[in-house]
Amino acid sequence: MIIDVHTHINNYHEDKVTSINESLDLLTKNMNENNVDYALILSSYKVNEHRPSTKQVVEAVKGYKNLGVVAGISYLHYNYKDVIEISKYLSEGHIKGLKFYPGYEPFYPNDIRFKLIYEMAIEYDVPVMFHSGDTYAPTGKVKYSHPLHIDDLAVDYPDLKIVICHVGNPWIKDCMEVVYKNKNVFADISGLVLGDFNEKFERYMKKEIEEMITYAGDPKYLLYGTDWPISNMKSYLKFMNQLDLAEEKKELILWKNAAELFKINVNDLK
Repeated sequence: MIIDVHTHINNYHEDKVTSINESLDLLTKNMNENNVDYALILSSYKVNEHRPSTKQVVEAVKGYKNLGVVAGISYLHYNYKDVIEISKYLSEGHIKGLKFYPGYEPFYPNDIRFKLIYEMAIEYDVPVMFHSGDTYAPTGKVKYSHPLHIDDLAVDYPDLKIVICHVGNPWIKDCMEVVYKNKNVFADISGLVLGDFNEKFERYMKKEIEEMITYAGDPKYLLYGTDWPISNMKSYLKFMNQLDLAEEKKELILWKNAAELFKINVNDLK
């Protein structure tokens, strides 16, 4: 079984407007071609013709047993209406987690502005995901997206389940320490490459991920994700197969950790 915890239906090329249904069709086509059983769709910190809102994504995926939604939240623009909407979606089970974008927006994860949102995540027992590491856009400010900042949040909110996206790349060793130290912190391996892995970079990242597991122990904290459509699903699965890990440890990464963390009923997928 394969669960991809990090996909989008945003249109990153922006040379033409793509409908949500077109993007969903392309996502499910890629999932079928690569035997991916379930995917989480992360909405953005901004909403425009190329980036659908959480509400639009929630409505679009109704009826899909193999798709879930993680609500993107903007530091700069979220207001009381968003709090009400998120609370409603959480209580009704329409969203599986919350996503924040430090680096793309100028804030540190332990900013008091998100205290209420973190408390909601704890109440409904859903993970919060954070962009970490390099930014896709050169306008991002990476001082905000260093994985070490997650440590403050993990200590201040020990009951909050936190996911460091992209294993904090290029600060993978710092991410390694944060997940090792804090039992409420996880990491996904999404977005390590644009498009396909080339052979040289694949060898480099293989070594980095294997070292992380050697240091931090059994990968009960590591999640499989791609960042599709930015990253290629087929190339990512090839990368996973290259890792020098026992099959049971690969299974933890590929689906077991995600199923437990995001409360995904895998029996519905069989």
